[in-house]
Amino acid sequence: MAHAIASTGAGDLHAAAEHDHKPQGFVQRWLFATNHKDIGTLYLVFALVMFFVGGSLAMVIRAELFQPGLQIVHPEVFNQLTTMHALLMIFGAVMPAFVGLANWMVPMMIGAPDMALPRMNNWSFWILPAAFTLLLAPFVLFLLFGIGGGGPAGGWTLYPPLSLQGGDNVAFTIFAIHMMGISSIMGAINIIATILNMRAPGMDMLKMPVFVWSWLITAFLLIAVMPVLAGSVTMLLTDKYFGTSFFNAAGGGDPVMFQHIFWFFGHPEVYIMILPAFGVVSEIIPTFARKPLFGYRAMVYAIASIAFLSFIVWAHHMFTVGIPLGGELFFMYATMLIAIPTGIKVFNWAFTMWQSSMTFETPMLFAIGFVMMFTIGGFSGLMLAIVPADFQYQDTYFVVAHFHYVLVPGAVFAIMAATYFWLPKWTGRMYNETLGKWHFWLSTVFVNLLFFPQHFLGLAGMPRRIPDYNIVFADFNMWSSIGAFGFGLSQLLFAWMVFDVCVRKHGAKASAGVWEGSHGLEWTLSSPPPYHSFAVPPVIDGRMLAHGDISH
Repeated sequence: MAHAIASTGAGDLHAAAEHDHKPQGFVQRWLFATNHKDIGTLYLVFALVMFFVGGSLAMVIRAELFQPGLQIVHPEVFNQLTTMHALLMIFGAVMPAFVGLANWMVPMMIGAPDMALPRMNNWSFWILPAAFTLLLAPFVLFLLFGIGGGGPAGGWTLYPPLSLQGGDNVAFTIFAIHMMGISSIMGAINIIATILNMRAPGMDMLKMPVFVWSWLITAFLLIAVMPVLAGSVTMLLTDKYFGTSFFNAAGGGDPVMFQHIFWFFGHPEVYIMILPAFGVVSEIIPTFARKPLFGYRAMVYAIASIAFLSFIVWAHHMFTVGIPLGGELFFMYATMLIAIPTGIKVFNWAFTMWQSSMTFETPMLFAIGFVMMFTIGGFSGLMLAIVPADFQYQDTYFVVAHFHYVLVPGAVFAIMAATYFWLPKWTGRMYNETLGKWHFWLSTVFVNLLFFPQHFLGLAGMPRRIPDYNIVFADFNMWSSIGAFGFGLSQLLFAWMVFDVCVRKHGAKASAGVWEGSHGLEWTLSSPPPYHSFAVPPVIDGRMLAHGDISH
């Protein structure tokens, strides 16, 4: 094993590590934070809070669907719950969590002292609490005090004309989405500027860790598609309040045009939520397999290929709206093409584990769970790509099962894997391994009990987004709801683990390397790392960091 740092002088590095000036006072430290680690922590805490808020809405949805009939909420409130749950989970939980991981890890992985634009980094975070206050305010005021018409109720896709039939919540929702978009674009610019300009001497692009590559590509996706979402919701706003007819057929507009514009954003958005997960898993599996990542360059090219293809498949969400046969065929074949780079990634992870010296700590369990269950979501996606079959699946619970397999045991499991993997590095404390494994196994059992029956509900014809259903769907819905309650309660173990390590400061002290097979620049720092890491840039010699050839 070669060393990552061609010495800049051990004394210089030690002195730099000791030069650790933290802002004094809570307000100065957190409200005016410019340090990448503090801002990463803010993103991760915010994402955890939104995960539980959005998850609690999902619990109400599944409680309503536990048996046929209307038990708990009125249909209009049910529609608000489904819409708010999706918006909170996508824009409030998954995306900010990955941005938090990028803030924490990218500078340390590339040997940079901080993000390139630290003040903009502060803004990109603090816009989010304001945005979600705007989004939640009409919904909470309606639930608690009966004021106004409640939250948005048009589904997370906000299709007109349904989404335009709401009250003041339309404006609140659209302005909140604009603010989320501004936050995402600022964060993406910062990540690109950091990776392209602040890498340590000797770290060529093809020596970067796969997690850094995944975020570089994701950041370009964000910059490309967030303005498209902004344009579509702005047209909704003017249709609602300024008398335009972009999507109003009575005025010469076309509601299907909204679907084209929305999904041109929406499908790359799906990959914005999963590409960083690919990067996380590509760091964890080689560590616990104690082997270099199999096919590093192929992994990088596969991520780039998936990102490119995500721009030319948007209408596979629209097979049933009446697009021409030639269009249906094009989007079907383009969608199936994505299976090739995705398959490359899955097989490369498998070959990394093949004949390795694997151990099964909690991060590795979540990473393997990710590979297995994300693949299930990928296969059901291939089924949805086939036009004549999609006519049967469209807007049924089969679609719900498909995208939840991609986003929960996919993106969410990857975020949890990353937390278990890097938390000892962040805090200097080891988490409770037994508790972590209980969390994994309970989550895995219940997430499959929650979402797998929904495939059968969809194949049997149960539509999505309905508060009541035919009694023939009752048994699978009951099992799905039991899985939901179990999965939701299991996440309390995760919250306790984070609280125990971060707040109570329990756990054995972590070494700098933390894991036996760890590799890369971040593991050369102490645990926890100094407030200003790499004040003196490390110099990378010879062999590829990204391949796992660098020991700690």
